[in-house]
Amino acid sequence: MGKMKGMTPQKLAEVCGGRYTGPEAEGAQEITCLVTDNRQIEAGGMFVAIKGEKVDANRFIPATYEAGALCCMSEDAPGDMTKPYIQVASCLQALKDMAAYYRTQCQVKIVGITGSVGKTTTKEMLASVLSRHYHTLKTQGNFNNEIGVPLTLFRLREEHEVAIVEMGISDFGEMARLTAMVKPDLCVITNIGQCHLEQLGDRDGVLRAKTEIFQGLSEQGTVYLNGDDDKLVTVREVHGRSPVFFGIGKQNTVYPENMSSKGLAGTEMDVVIPGRRFHVQVPLPGMHMVTNALAAAAIGVDLGLSDEEIAEGIQAFRPVDGHSSILETDRFTVMDDCYNANPVSMRAGLDVLAEVSERKVAILGDMFELGEAEEQMHYDIGVYAAGKGIDLLIFIGDLAKQYALGACSVSPAQTMQYFATQEEAQMALPSLLKNGDAIFVKASHGMHFEKIVATLREM
Repeated sequence: MGKMKGMTPQKLAEVCGGRYTGPEAEGAQEITCLVTDNRQIEAGGMFVAIKGEKVDANRFIPATYEAGALCCMSEDAPGDMTKPYIQVASCLQALKDMAAYYRTQCQVKIVGITGSVGKTTTKEMLASVLSRHYHTLKTQGNFNNEIGVPLTLFRLREEHEVAIVEMGISDFGEMARLTAMVKPDLCVITNIGQCHLEQLGDRDGVLRAKTEIFQGLSEQGTVYLNGDDDKLVTVREVHGRSPVFFGIGKQNTVYPENMSSKGLAGTEMDVVIPGRRFHVQVPLPGMHMVTNALAAAAIGVDLGLSDEEIAEGIQAFRPVDGHSSILETDRFTVMDDCYNANPVSMRAGLDVLAEVSERKVAILGDMFELGEAEEQMHYDIGVYAAGKGIDLLIFIGDLAKQYALGACSVSPAQTMQYFATQEEAQMALPSLLKNGDAIFVKASHGMHFEKIVATLREM
C-alpha cells in the first residue's frame, strides 16, 4: 500500500497533543501504515502500543522497530531517544484524533452504515454493488467500534474512491464519537431493533443513539432509511432534506414489484426507483435480503452506477460466514446465522425457514443484551416459532427455556427438544436429524453456535 497522505510523526504528535522525540528527518516522513497489532507492521509504518487487560503492547516496541517501523506511539516515556517516538496521554484517544485528521486528508466518498440488525450484510451487499464501478474499501470483519472504525479509516489510500464503514454501538454518545471521525457523505440505517436495551432502554432510545450518526453527516449528505421500520419513518428531514426511504412497502422511495421467491435460491424482483426500473436477482432468501438489495440499489443509483452494474453487484453478493450464509453439506442445507441474534433477526430467519420445501429444523440459542424483558422476548420467539409450521425446534441454553415454554403454550404437540447445554444437544443431534433437512442455526455470538455448524458440516 502507498504512503498515508499528510500522516507524518511530527504532524500526528501535534494532532493528538503528544510529544515527538527522535530525528527530524524521520519525523517529517509520511508513514506507510498505522497498526495496533505489531505483527501487521510494514516497513515505514507506525505502531500504536495499547495496554490491554492481558497484554501490554509496549514490550513489542523494540521488535517492531527491528521489523521496519518508522515510529511507535505509547503512553510510556520513550525507551530509546534516538528512534522516532510519540508519547501521548491516551493511545485510545490518539487513535480517534488521528483517524479524524486522516479523514480530512482523504478525497473519498464515505458511506456510514448502522442499525440494529443486518449492518454487516448490508455492507457486504453494498460493497458488491459499488465495487462494480469504484475502487471500494469496506470494513473488514466486525471492526465497527471505537478501535475498529479508526483502523478501517487508516486503511484508506489515494486509489480508493468510495469507502463503506460499518458503525456499531451499545450506548449513548458512542455514535457521536464515531461519526465525528467518519464524517460520512451518505448514511444508511438498516432498522431500529431490540439491541443493547440494557444501556439504551427501549427502541426509542435505540433510535436516538443510532441517529447520532447525522451529527457527522456532511451538509450535502444523503440519508437512506428503512421505510418499513416504524421508528425510522418518524425521521422526516436531516439537514433540511428528506431521507431516501427503501423497503418492501410501496410508500417507500425505492421499493420492489413483481417479487417471486425462489426458495433458498433467493428472490427475483423489479427495483422501482423514481425515473428508473430494473430487474434483479437477490441470491439469498428472505425479505431482509430484499431490503438490503433495495438499500444498495438506492445508493448505487445516486452514485451514478448503471442498472446493469447494480443488478450484477446484487447477484454476485455472497455473505460472510455466520451472517445468513447458506451452506450445502452432503446431508443438509444449513442456514448459518450464528454470528448474532435479537428478536427481529430471529423472526426474519424463521420466516425464511418456513418457506423451504424440505423438512424444516431450527436450532436456536440464547439472545443476549436484551435488558429486563429478556425472558418475555425469548418466550415470544418460542410462540412465533411454533406458529411457523417448523418440523423440529431445538432450543439450547438458559434463556432458551423460555422459547420452549412459549412454543408449548401454542402447540404442545409441536416436535420440540430442549437442552440446557450445547454439549447435550451435540450428543442428541445425530438421532434427531434426517438426510435432506433444511437447518436454521441462530444464537448470540457468545453461545458459540459456530461449533454446531462445524458438527453439521461433519455429520
